[in-house]
This record gives sequence, C-alpha cells and structure tokens, in this order.
Amino acid sequence: MEKLKMETPDMAQVNIEKIAELFPEVVKEASDGQGGLKRKIDLDALRQLLAPSVFDEDEERYDFTWVGKKKAAAEAGTPIRKTLRPCVEESKDWENTGNLYIEGDNLDALKLLQESYLGKVKMIYIDPPYNTGHDFIYKDDFKMSAKEYNEGLGVRNEEGDIMFRNTDTNGRFHSDWCSMMYPRLKLARNLLSDDGVIFISIDDNEVDNLKKICNEIFGEINLVAEVPWQSRSSIQNDTDFSVNHEYICIYAKKRRLRNRRLKESNYSEWHEKDSFVCKPLPLDKSKFDNPDNDSRGLWKADPLDAPNIRPNLTYPIINPNTGEEHLPPRGRCWRFLPEKLSDALADNRIIWTNNGRGRPQLKVFYEEKKEFGSVDNSWFSAEKIGTSTNGTKELMKLFDGHIYFETPKPISLLLKLITLANTRNNSIILDFFSGSATTAHAVMQLNAEDGGNRKFIMVQLPEECDEKSEAYKAGYKNVCEIGKERIRRAGEKIKAEIEESNRQLKIDEEPKAVPDIGFRVLKIDSTNMKDVYYGAAETNQVTLDDLVSNIKEDRTDLDLLFGVLTDLGLPLGEKHEVMDIDGVRVHNYDDLSLVACFEENVPESVIRKIASLRSELTGMEPMRAVFRDSSFPDDPSRINVEEIFKLKAPATEVKVI
Repeated sequence: MEKLKMETPDMAQVNIEKIAELFPEVVKEASDGQGGLKRKIDLDALRQLLAPSVFDEDEERYDFTWVGKKKAAAEAGTPIRKTLRPCVEESKDWENTGNLYIEGDNLDALKLLQESYLGKVKMIYIDPPYNTGHDFIYKDDFKMSAKEYNEGLGVRNEEGDIMFRNTDTNGRFHSDWCSMMYPRLKLARNLLSDDGVIFISIDDNEVDNLKKICNEIFGEINLVAEVPWQSRSSIQNDTDFSVNHEYICIYAKKRRLRNRRLKESNYSEWHEKDSFVCKPLPLDKSKFDNPDNDSRGLWKADPLDAPNIRPNLTYPIINPNTGEEHLPPRGRCWRFLPEKLSDALADNRIIWTNNGRGRPQLKVFYEEKKEFGSVDNSWFSAEKIGTSTNGTKELMKLFDGHIYFETPKPISLLLKLITLANTRNNSIILDFFSGSATTAHAVMQLNAEDGGNRKFIMVQLPEECDEKSEAYKAGYKNVCEIGKERIRRAGEKIKAEIEESNRQLKIDEEPKAVPDIGFRVLKIDSTNMKDVYYGAAETNQVTLDDLVSNIKEDRTDLDLLFGVLTDLGLPLGEKHEVMDIDGVRVHNYDDLSLVACFEENVPESVIRKIASLRSELTGMEPMRAVFRDSSFPDDPSRINVEEIFKLKAPATEVKVI
C-alpha cells in the first residue's frame, strides 16, 4: 500500500524528468546521501549534445543578474514540508463554495498549489510591494546582509580589499526585491493555463527590474503590454513632478500573435488555439455601414498602407478604373504581399477613394472584426477605470465610512482586467498579494453581472496592523482579517442587490441567480506529520514511543484531508461532505474523487462499505481511498484491505499516510 510523501514536489526533479524525455542519455543515477538513489544531470554529456550552441565560460552575453539570483532561482524548486490547515469557523459556506482564501507566505502557498493547480489558472493579478522603502515585509531566507552583498560582488583592488562599499544599501535594496519576486513569478507561471495571463501592478521604482525578470521567466515574446494607469487624479504639490500613474505589466503564458507578426514570426507554438488572446472591447457598430449592400454585412474603409518601409511590401498598385499607379505614402508600405492583394481584389475587399478614381482602401467587415478588436495601451480615463481614491471610497462604503486599508485598487480596474483576460464560466483567478481582496470582490461582482461561475484564490501574508491604526482599534489585528471581512460584506451586498432586483422583475423576465459568495479559509502551517527520519544512533525508547503515531496530536481529520488533497494534486475548492458509516467519520470529496478515513482501527465492515460506494453522477467506484497508517492494527490487516478493494473496487487507488 503506497504511502504519501506529504511534502511539496521537488521542482528540480520535475525538471530532470522533462529533460530525460528529450535527452535520456544525460540523466544518471547517483547517491542521494541517505543510502538511496537520485537522478542527476550529467552537464558534460548535455554540453556535448548541445555544442556548439553553449556559451563558453568567459563568453560575453546579454544577461540580467543580481547578487542572490542563483539562490532565489533555486528557492523556487526547493520542496517544503508544510500544509494548508482548514479554518471552517472563519470560512463562509464551507461545504459548497469553490473559492479559497489562503493565509500565509505566498511563496509557501505557491509551492503548495503546484500540483493541485498546475496549468489550471486562467488569470493572475498581483499588486506586490513597490519597494518604496517602507512596504517590504517578505523576509525570505535568500536575502543578504550588507556584508554578504559586498562579498558577493567580488570587486576587489590589487590588495584584495572590496572596492565597493554599499553604504546607502541601494544595490542590495533592489537585489532583495528581485530575489523576493523571482521565485514567486517562476512558480506562478507553472500555474497558468496555456491561454492564461498575468497582470502585475507596479510603479517607477521597480518597473524596469520587473520587466527584465518577466522577460526571462515568461519570454519577451509574451509581453502583451505595459499599460500606464492613472492611479490618482489630484496633483501633488510637494514634489517637482506629480506622480499620477502606475503601470500594469501584462504577460501571457503563450501569446497568440496576429496579422503581420503572426505571418513572419518563427514562434509557431504561439499560434495554436490554446494561447492567450486579449478579449477586445465592443466595437462601435455605428462606425460601420453597407452602402453597396455587400452580402457580408456592415463594413468600413481602413487604410491599405501601414507604418515602416519594407521592399517586399512596396510595389505599385494599379487602379483598374483609371489605370493610375499608386505607391504607398512616404515612410509606409502596403499591408499585403502582391499575391494576397490579388486575392483581396478578387474578393471585392479593395475599394477606391474619390468615387473610384482615388487611392486604394481596405474593406473591414464588422462581423470579422468584432472578435479581433484592439485595446488602448494607456488608461488615463479616471472616470471609466477608476483611481486609488475610488478604491478607497468603495472600501469605506463597505466598512461604514472607516479607512482600514491604504490605496486599494478600484473594483472597476479589476473588472476590466478580468474581462480582458477572456475569463470563462469556470475560470480560476489567483491573486497572491491580495491585500484588501479587491480581486475577490471583482470576481463575485462580474459573476453577478454576467451569470458566470469564476472562482478566486486569494493569498495574503497576515501582516500585522499598526496598533495606532484605525483598523487595529476596530479589532482587525492583521491584513487578512480585513480581506476576509471585505469578502463577507461584499458578498452580502451583491446578494442583497440581486434579491432586490429580482423582486422588481417584470413578467417573463428571468430572475438572476446569486453567485458563489462563499470562501474556504486555509492557513499555512508546518506539516501534519512528525519527523520520523531518525538514524539508528539517535533512536531511543522515548522516540520509539513517540513514533507510535506518525501524525501530530493537534491535527484534525480535516487537516489531514487537505494535506492529502495537496499531496495528491486535487483541487481544493470542490464539494465536500462528511459521511457517517457505522459510527465512523468518512470524507467524500468531489463525488468520490477521494474517500478518506482517518479513524484509528477502522472495522473491516466499514472498509467493505467504503469500497462499495458508487458515484451518484457516474456510478463509478471511488477513484482514491486514503487511510492513516494506524487505521490498521497490523500488516495482515493492511493486506486484507487491499484485497477487499481489489474485489469490490479494483480501479480504486488505495494509499496511507
């Protein structure tokens, strides 16, 4: 009976498995230092396979680096022995909701989510610390002291003394921020679906470093846009330049290229169906007409020329009505190659200005264009998109006029991003710097408006509120308490508005359904399992007695269930119910995707009933069954359990913790 490992995946080993699929000859077995074997990469063998396309050690190259980068990159792949502990009392509609609120360090959270949500997240939005000098609270172990930083620079004079003294810490200041962001973005990319997208809010302090990190992790080809957003409408009078905008950097997991770039790009993998395309805003239909009764419907005339000069797109076009030759305007070229232009002429897609006697133009049809509209890459319309002031007012309205959180993002901004992300009915939206939980509020609001069933995952460090703050005096000890209360209040407000609207419906109007306004609270903690890896010399009677149970005494069966879900890579927001089988608590998760029982000495009769369970939807037996090691008194009992499942539910995977 297989035993679950109960720790996050070792991403280095995951990557080795991927390399082994391509180059099995470079993967070798070596000692793991604990008497076992571990797969490792033979770099010399890999170098030989890739030569001469490998950099020499002293060869110059373009690179973005900082002191601490190697350690930060390694941190993304290092497994942890932590778990997500359910907190039902702080949750809302625990049994039925598909939304999650995770409390703890987001680096740990991203590692714990790797298997359950690998490639499943449609959209990520984050508003990380801007590194302004007072908002940096993530104390990762790869941060460096000033001494370590200076030594890491390796810049010394002829006597061996360090030449650069980081007296103002500016260099290390940026290095710490980069080291904080790098592993988190690396893990975040794993969670995105192939058609997924990440939006990152940032300001002038770190926008350059953020883009360099994202270009490395996501690929520069996948930069969708760097959008300046008007975050404030008032003017600062205590500075030379009044800062009134921030940036939103947008990167796709795989970006689908279009038009000229699509045709000429060598990145064929970005052209597939499962890649990100920004959802266009609705086209203004009033700008289209159909004066010639074209069967393809409404159209408008667009220029046939485009910016830049390219020889293969610079050629004469002859007006068939006048015989006159036309070249592109100065500094421009035609949109099409000659052969494609011939097709467009034959298809009646080229018209001529001045009643047929002027220059060529392109017919653009509404029905074809409406799926491929463009979005402005600068957002300075405060009344449409909102500012931080709007976000503050929205939060104050929920909290009876009190200010408990500084500069929250406005709901209108997040609604725009969620729409542009092309989220669908069951899309998962992640925010791992969730702050006041504007993202969760926006997800519920949009679901209420369009009947969607999007799910959110919020992650927030329980950063303590200042004891002098209004939030602390009101009873909110940390940011998580504010975020969770915001979701509760926003959900109830949305529910009340829908119910009021339904009471005023006219005859034949369909009532709106209240969306999922619940959420499950999960808190990051140390592993549920005791440290059972003792050497022979370290083992004595005390430790042997302690290891009778390998599970910590303060952990509940619900703690164990979510530890198992994380280990098995099952989603954490599916339907959950507790069944009573002959007085024994049995967990049914996601319609028998998992059946778990963590009682001591489970009777054989209960085992037989668990194996006989069948899904109400599919009629199938449980996919997985998990017990604790001490559910069975001895080895013969374990063997008997396996035999029962082979007989009654042969497809069920049976495991223990």
